Amino acid sequence: MTGSRYAFDNDHNESANRHRHLAAMYDDFTLRRITELGLAAGRRCLELGAGGGSVAARLAGLGAKVLATDLNVRHLPPDGRYDILQHDLRRDPVPAGPWDLIHARLLLLHLGSRAEILTRLAAALAPGGVLLIEDFETTFRKGVLRAPTPADAAIYDAYHEALAERVMPSFGNDPTWAGRVHAAMLDAGLTDVTTEVHARSWPGGSAGALLQASNIVQQRAALRDAGLADADLDRILELLNDPGMVVRGHLLYSTAGRA
Repeated sequence: MTGSRYAFDNDHNESANRHRHLAAMYDDFTLRRITELGLAAGRRCLELGAGGGSVAARLAGLGAKVLATDLNVRHLPPDGRYDILQHDLRRDPVPAGPWDLIHARLLLLHLGSRAEILTRLAAALAPGGVLLIEDFETTFRKGVLRAPTPADAAIYDAYHEALAERVMPSFGNDPTWAGRVHAAMLDAGLTDVTTEVHARSWPGGSAGALLQASNIVQQRAALRDAGLADADLDRILELLNDPGMVVRGHLLYSTAGRA
């Protein structure tokens, strides 16, 4: 990749679990945002970085005509509910529209050319169309709401700091991007720009905790290189399956603008 490498490859054995956890965590929120923005049957929707296809399927269930794209489409079921396109947003043109809705969740923060991409996406909207970008803002700490011991809280905080400040930036991720999307949409000429910030608690064994476990499974070597010991990573995995451990999910900034 130019300027970035995707940290969570769809070819990894853990990727299906990641898509399932993200769908459980955020699909209801995302669909509420979309329906409040006025999606109607027959609208043309572009779902970028579609992952396991959960959002694309729900949009199709609302009567939308959906094109789901991803760099690696192996987790998108070819069941006819929506169209599928293997697509590299950094190098390929935006699929031909114009689009009534363009949605990307947890995609642009991974791409080094994210600001330029946002401008291209805004230009691909139909008149009155909506661009909805949802990304994590990871600079805010205090991710532990309850831990069995203070030492357990400390090692989880160390993991979160290593992931957000060292591991993810090494792949081209910008932890401040989500907080800058609102201004970027206004600069791109979009109107009615709104941002809603979403986060909630997740006890061990629930989707939000298990997403963090997936992070460790997929990025264990990088976390080790960032200074975390294997024993600590093993303990964090235990905690993330323990209902006595409660963590806060990353802040998801959901920003929408209209052409």
